[in-house]
Amino acid sequence: MEFFKQTHINFMAQRKWAAILSIILFTLSIISLIMNGLNLGLDFTGGTQVELSFQQSIDVTQVRNKLEQAGFPDAIVLSYGTSKDVLITLPAKINNGTQETLPVRIQQIFPDGKIEQTDFIGPQVGRELATKGILAVVIALLGTMIYIAFRFQMRFAIGSTVALIHDPVLILGIFSFWHLEFNLIVLAGILTVIGYSLNDTIVIFDRIRENFRKFRKATPLEVVNQATNQTLSRTIMTSALTLTVVFALFFLGGSMLHGFALALIIGIVVGTYSSIYVAGSLAVALGLNRQHLLPPSREELDGRP
Repeated sequence: MEFFKQTHINFMAQRKWAAILSIILFTLSIISLIMNGLNLGLDFTGGTQVELSFQQSIDVTQVRNKLEQAGFPDAIVLSYGTSKDVLITLPAKINNGTQETLPVRIQQIFPDGKIEQTDFIGPQVGRELATKGILAVVIALLGTMIYIAFRFQMRFAIGSTVALIHDPVLILGIFSFWHLEFNLIVLAGILTVIGYSLNDTIVIFDRIRENFRKFRKATPLEVVNQATNQTLSRTIMTSALTLTVVFALFFLGGSMLHGFALALIIGIVVGTYSSIYVAGSLAVALGLNRQHLLPPSREELDGRP
């Protein structure tokens, strides 16, 4: 990674194009969320999950077709564990029976299968989980903004908060546009992305503060460029190694982890971009300069003009 230690890339020269790109993607994500909404999973809508195991390998498509013929067209069937195990999810809107009769009906449809476990989530529990999930995201954003305001400066706090709103909205927009299932596991992935993106942003902000004190004659744009180039090797190494693990989860972790891994993949890419082009650029656009980060002089501390 020696090459990245010698870089002198003018990141800030592209800040206007990056701002336009971010605004377009953010707007499209909001439009998709308004028009399509989210394909909420069982965790939020309520319903029944049935774990079914067979003595021989079973085709998921076969199971899905049988359920459709039996009157469950919206049933979600996933393979998990081994090729002999399937997870059947029945949304609340098609749960015409009670918790006790649904497993019986599933057993009748698949007499050669064995029901290992049945989980039922009521709509009230789903609404409560959705409310708490939204509250968790809001608290995380507010806590982040307060921390950065005290640790650095309010302009940094605004820039980082906008970046942290920017990243989850883009992830939600992709899930909404492609009608991907959004459940608690994906929500956990989004919260993880917020922490990951914040870590990148803090590293760059800390270097910007150091450079403002070190390079007295440099302009804010030059300082931000220097800080971004100086932390580039760390950013690339961290993102590359993290993506390696997440890709392994996506391809080898099974269908249950696909949503979580996909949210992380999108979040790592978008978060790295926003740390450079959203958080830092916005702080400069808000008028950040050397005086905002220099320690107060002795005269100022004594109250003298």
